[in-house]
Amino acid sequence: MGVVVIGIAGGSASGKTTVAKKILAALIGEPIALLDQDSYYQDLGHLSLEERKAFNFDHPDAFDTELMLRHVRDLRAGRAVDKPIYSFKEYTRLAGNRRVEPGRVVIVEGIMVLALEELRRALDIKIYASADDDIRFIRRLTRDVKDRGRSIDAVVEQYLSTVRPMHLQFVEPSKRYADVIIPSAGPNDVAIGVVVAAIRQQLRESA
Repeated sequence: MGVVVIGIAGGSASGKTTVAKKILAALIGEPIALLDQDSYYQDLGHLSLEERKAFNFDHPDAFDTELMLRHVRDLRAGRAVDKPIYSFKEYTRLAGNRRVEPGRVVIVEGIMVLALEELRRALDIKIYASADDDIRFIRRLTRDVKDRGRSIDAVVEQYLSTVRPMHLQFVEPSKRYADVIIPSAGPNDVAIGVVVAAIRQQLRESA
């Protein structure tokens, strides 16, 4: 039986995870594997905490794309993978891994999923989650302060120095590769329905 690989890209705090959860909920009963690009940040354990904090996490080189692509291919082939565990508080990977079992649907989610050609070519359906810059910034500020222990000043500094310029250079232009652009700041049930129908069609054709 065939496997359908779905990519969900979009800027930081654009609603990618929410879109992924809605697709998961609509496909309940189907075995689904989820790979989040955040887990594939390069291992920076050899750097000091201050050096890690200064690292540009919004550039394509920040990710271990080779490992993520290998895991996508393994899941497509029906093999389980051991996904790295990343800590946003420590700015690096933690010891150990998290097992991801194969499924008929594989969801790959992250800011650079459509920007990286080798990863993009591994996708069957390409989605871009879209939200206005001010909405994304407010979401990111709230999330990073409440959930990741960051200060407001640190969040603002990172946004201005790397997040925004890298978004404009790499992430935003990648939406031209999307099959579907889904707004995440308002009602998007119709768009989600279109994506789910396309997934079900591909599953039937590959059965």
